[in-house]
Amino acid sequence: MAVKTITIDMESYSLLASRKRSGESFSKVIKRTLGEERKTGKNLLLHLKDISVSNDFLDNMDEMAAERKAEYPEDVNL
Repeated sequence: MAVKTITIDMESYSLLASRKRSGESFSKVIKRTLGEERKTGKNLLLHLKDISVSNDFLDNMDEMAAERKAEYPEDVNL
């Protein structure tokens, strides 16, 4: 396998090292961290726009929320 040497500052090295698991190489840390789609709020919103749910599902969720809210004392704001 070919290799490439890179230079990073100490802060970057510390961040990378903090994500390193026991027995894991830095290459594997980079692949694991950057190779996957990042789990961010922005990516969640991008995926949510493609999801559709039925009115029955939404009605059921409203019912469940109301039932759970009824379990709490009135002085708890939800």
